[in-house]
Amino acid sequence: MNKTILILGCGDVGTALGQRKLAQGYRVVGVRRHAAGLQSYGIDPLSMDINDESALEALPDADIVVYALSADRFEESAYQAAYVDGLDRVLNDFEQRAQPPKHVIFVSSTSVYGQQDGETVDEDSELDPKSFSGRLLVEAEQRLAASALPGTSVRFSGIYGPGRERLIAQVQEGRIAPKSPPMYSNRIHRDDCAGVLDFLVERAMNNEPLESVYLGSDTESTPLHDVMMWLAARLNVEPSSTIQSPLRRRASKRCDSRRLVEAGYQFQYPTFREGYAQVLRAAGIKVSEQA
Repeated sequence: MNKTILILGCGDVGTALGQRKLAQGYRVVGVRRHAAGLQSYGIDPLSMDINDESALEALPDADIVVYALSADRFEESAYQAAYVDGLDRVLNDFEQRAQPPKHVIFVSSTSVYGQQDGETVDEDSELDPKSFSGRLLVEAEQRLAASALPGTSVRFSGIYGPGRERLIAQVQEGRIAPKSPPMYSNRIHRDDCAGVLDFLVERAMNNEPLESVYLGSDTESTPLHDVMMWLAARLNVEPSSTIQSPLRRRASKRCDSRRLVEAGYQFQYPTFREGYAQVLRAAGIKVSEQA
């Protein structure tokens, strides 16, 4: 029988992961509230609300479970339902099965870190989130760590890629982050998110050791001003205004993904330069040849 991967919260990243696993001969089951559209990708669709306890009986046994749900709105109750309550119900269900999964992977976020003054953070850094979102993600990570099932949490930084072009739009409007004080930003291309998850799934399937936590961010944390100026040069845009208030509320830290790299993962887009060049091409945006 084919190996089965169950992707709970099969959105943009989950679908990209599912396509990789299909190409490798897996059976891929994708779960989301309205899953019919997944069929066009070859993914077995399963429409359900994870927080409906009776619905969990419909979840198939799987070799690997990837929990990649996201909250449907930025409210504490939505985060509690998506990350804490939903994961707890799924783990309770699979912990009691006669054929439990080999590994459970939980998609978390770097919002679990509270550092905001340019500190470097890695998997061993102190967790002191300043927001309800980070606090609830820490709670979910701890639930997985306490499970009898083998599990790994992956803390992704800011995800960008085709269809995620807000930063490009701001630059096209002439709006740039201030140079000082530097606000370090961290990002990972959507394809590398899928690549990291694929890499960890294969390690689990091959009975290779996995850490309980990995930080998923590209190899170069960069001040946001520098990223936007790089984009401005390629878009032939002269910055005309400085973004202020929304940025002052954001954390500034430098994410170190060395653990992933040392485990053997090779980034398809190791820095923002390669990644945003791909996004610009995919969007058909004309760039300056002199840049």
